[in-house]
Amino acid sequence: MYAGSCIAALNSRPPCDRCLTAIKQQLDCDMTSLSPSLRAAQQLTTDSDEIDLAELLATLWRGKWRIAFAGFVTLIASIYYVFFAATPVYTASTTVALESREQQVVDIENVVTGLSGDQATVNTEVEVIRSRELIERVVLDLDLVGDPEFNDALQEAPFISVDTAVNAMQAIIGTGSAEDPPLTDAAILDGVIDAVLERAQISNIRQSYVFTIRVTTEEAEKSAAIADRWALLYIDDQVRIKLEKTEQATTWLGERVAELQIELEQAEESLKSFSTNTDLVSPEGLVALNRQLKELRERRDMLRAQNEVLRNRQAALTQMQQDGSREQIAVLAQDDILTAILESLLAGNTDLQDRFDDRVRVITAQTSDGLARNEAQISALEVSITEVTERIDRQSDELVQLQQLQREAEASRLIYEAFLSRLKETSIQQGIQQADSRILSEAVVPSRPSAPRKGPILVMSLLLGFILGAAFVLKRELSQNTFRIGEDLETRTGYSVLGQIPLIPIRKRSGMLKYIAEKPNSAAAEAVRNLRTSVLLANLDRQPQIIMLTSSIPGEGKTTLSISLAQNFASMGEKVLLIEGDIRRRVFREYFDIKSKDGLLSVLSGTSKLEDAVAFNDQLGADVLIGEKSSVNAADLFSSKRFADLLKELRGKYDRIILDTPPVLAVPDARVMGQSVDTIIYAVKWDSTTHRQVVDGLKSLEAVNLRVAGLTLGQIDKRGMKRYGYGASYGNYQGYYEN
Repeated sequence: MYAGSCIAALNSRPPCDRCLTAIKQQLDCDMTSLSPSLRAAQQLTTDSDEIDLAELLATLWRGKWRIAFAGFVTLIASIYYVFFAATPVYTASTTVALESREQQVVDIENVVTGLSGDQATVNTEVEVIRSRELIERVVLDLDLVGDPEFNDALQEAPFISVDTAVNAMQAIIGTGSAEDPPLTDAAILDGVIDAVLERAQISNIRQSYVFTIRVTTEEAEKSAAIADRWALLYIDDQVRIKLEKTEQATTWLGERVAELQIELEQAEESLKSFSTNTDLVSPEGLVALNRQLKELRERRDMLRAQNEVLRNRQAALTQMQQDGSREQIAVLAQDDILTAILESLLAGNTDLQDRFDDRVRVITAQTSDGLARNEAQISALEVSITEVTERIDRQSDELVQLQQLQREAEASRLIYEAFLSRLKETSIQQGIQQADSRILSEAVVPSRPSAPRKGPILVMSLLLGFILGAAFVLKRELSQNTFRIGEDLETRTGYSVLGQIPLIPIRKRSGMLKYIAEKPNSAAAEAVRNLRTSVLLANLDRQPQIIMLTSSIPGEGKTTLSISLAQNFASMGEKVLLIEGDIRRRVFREYFDIKSKDGLLSVLSGTSKLEDAVAFNDQLGADVLIGEKSSVNAADLFSSKRFADLLKELRGKYDRIILDTPPVLAVPDARVMGQSVDTIIYAVKWDSTTHRQVVDGLKSLEAVNLRVAGLTLGQIDKRGMKRYGYGASYGNYQGYYEN
């Protein structure tokens, strides 16, 4: 009441803390009063925007074999592509540097005008390189018109292609057009130029005046040849179209040549003077000295190792003379004479004992002499190593200086000759032709194809396969609209799962009773016992006497579950009655061999007594009351007082009554009969019944104030569980069952 008054007061003034507390308590009370299915729907709505990482990983792990298979398929496809289908292509590149005015070493505008070097000029040169006129010269120079790779007219037509198929169909139906006229030479040339452009890439290195001409073809030598020829023709084109004449060039070049001549003479004189005063013979002599130094060091290290062995041997002999036996000394000494003396001693000739000792002393002395000789050799080698090392260091420095002087002289000579040649040309022609670009690096014939890149393709295809497989698994899981595990069923409905019943391995319904009777320790039988235990323990104070089983739609196994549950109660010594409440389908006769024609309707109408209509089944161990076809609507019949009175009568005669009813979404019979029972068990078929069907079925019961005691997930396929990756959720206790 206070909460209601507070809510009403919200329209007139701001809420106080006491009001807010009361409103919250009222909302919490309303939530607890909701049905389990509504609370579950509320919870699902709340958690719909949250991503459970653990569940996501679990889903991926369950689908690991599908993911692995997808990766395997894509890997096989990529292997076929890179090793069999794809044609290897080779890429070669030539680098051209633009000689801008700001970068000229020879700072004379009239000799080498150069380009401005701004971005517009750079972009212009890129387009010049890509010009069809220049490419045409490349094509003609290398005779690419006769190359099938560039000239489609020279390629062999495939046996089967889209064009041949279309032409064949047109010929059959008579709609074929006239043959295309042959291509002209100009058209063929244009096509070759287009093909070259498609296989080439002209790029400018950012923040530089360097262009890269990159060509990709099916032959390595061809790619390098085209790139180099392209660059050469571009430079030649610059020379061809550029001719600037200036008289000032002659004067400047003459002065510069004179300066370079003096520099050249000075460089050559310095080189000559240094060569005269140094004892360096040649670089080969320096290599020989290094080889000699290496040999000396190896000899020294070998002698040191020998000394180490001799020292160890001498020490061991000395120790053996004091503590060891003659046999040990002979083994250590490895001397034939000493071994012979020892054999004589062992044979009984004691006169050779002194000779044995003398021979040991001789061997010891020889070892000492060897140590002394080796030490002397080592000392001599150390002196030689020092001398050779000093010669190498001295001659290395001299060689560096000599090479530097040679390079300077050669550079001066090259510059002098270049300017002298330019001066002569200028003097004769009164003009200079010079390109604004130069080849920075010529194309190198590639040793490996640039495409397909086998390693990255294989790795990426494998990753792509894994991604596609994971996407398929996740999509399949997200689109899954049925129940596979009890936890999901509880989450979706808000009701507890009382039992999970495996699929009974029978072909016909008539074999079900035989199976549960002959295999009381099977997985199905144990699952039914667990269900029975859950039903009985749900309310210890008031255990249910009339148990109703229903489902959402037909075919969910509620009839099989009803029979199994009745047989299980009967095996406990209880008096059980199984009633076929689904009088619309009436399938009990497919399970039981019942001769009586009377059934539930006969009892209700009074035409037959209960004792006459009930049939006892030996395999079931319980009474069975079958259904009969009725002209009266079934819902009206079960709503009558006669049906309620019948159930009251049955309560006094039976310990347990199992009522099999129709599905709730099909007909209202179950909702009517549910008003007179003690508990309701709701059957759900594994991986078949949709979420919506189960929730709607439960809501239809809740709409008439009926709440089920719990749910059962039936007809579980163990192989299917493993196939979906739920192998750990069911079937880990096979050692306890006898199937």
